[in-house]
Amino acid sequence: MLQTPDTFQPLLSPDGHSNPASLLVYRGQLLLRNEDHALPELKDVEKLKVPASRWQALGVWQGRYYQVGWADSAELPGPDYSFVGLRTLFGVIDDGLAALAARAVQLAEWARTHQYCGVCATPMQRLEGERCYACPACDMRAYPRISPAMMVLVRKGDAVLLAQHARPGAPRYTALAGFLEAGESIEEAVHREVYEEVGLRVHNLRYFGSQSWPFPHSLMIAYTADYLSGELRIDASEITDARWFGPDDAWPEPPTATSIAAELLQANRPRR
Repeated sequence: MLQTPDTFQPLLSPDGHSNPASLLVYRGQLLLRNEDHALPELKDVEKLKVPASRWQALGVWQGRYYQVGWADSAELPGPDYSFVGLRTLFGVIDDGLAALAARAVQLAEWARTHQYCGVCATPMQRLEGERCYACPACDMRAYPRISPAMMVLVRKGDAVLLAQHARPGAPRYTALAGFLEAGESIEEAVHREVYEEVGLRVHNLRYFGSQSWPFPHSLMIAYTADYLSGELRIDASEITDARWFGPDDAWPEPPTATSIAAELLQANRPRR
């Protein structure tokens, strides 16, 4: 599962290191060397002349300082480099670096989309000592966006409910999931989403775990729940199919291994 390394130390201010590891992001993609998916050397990053205001501290890991910046074009320092989408890097680069890259992508997008105040259009300024942009004119403040979403695996006897979500790029069967609405607790969202998407009532909610998921800035909060009542009734705008999988059923192809969905399903897979 995608997790920040235990030894990573986040920083809010640069540490003045002369040779930082640079995570340069363009629209959710990371600049890497083609040959070995390594981060770019500092001399190559400097060729792109990214303004200093677009760089910010990420933290220290394995004794090295990491910084994150954002680019407004896909210009490369040379033919040996490419901007690579984060999803394609899972299982390809080191898991710890993948987790740092996931954090960097979220911070870069936050910085890119908060150059100006959303209230009065005044250029925003970074505050010292916290991860925040503030408007010097009206004091509107913007912190990195985090969108909480619930995930739940519903159990009925020795079977579990898996669904195919209607969104593009989601052909696999997995647990039900959905974003929280304003004023809603996670548990309330679980009950609402299950009823809206498949027409069932559930009870006995149990917390399973959570995971930051950078697509684009989600916090996935996973539960298990027991079936209470109702018959499957699919909301076609959200779900293309949903079915119960028991011990004797062929298990579908699992979700991305780096996701909490994969761990949730593996931990609750029906056994003969």
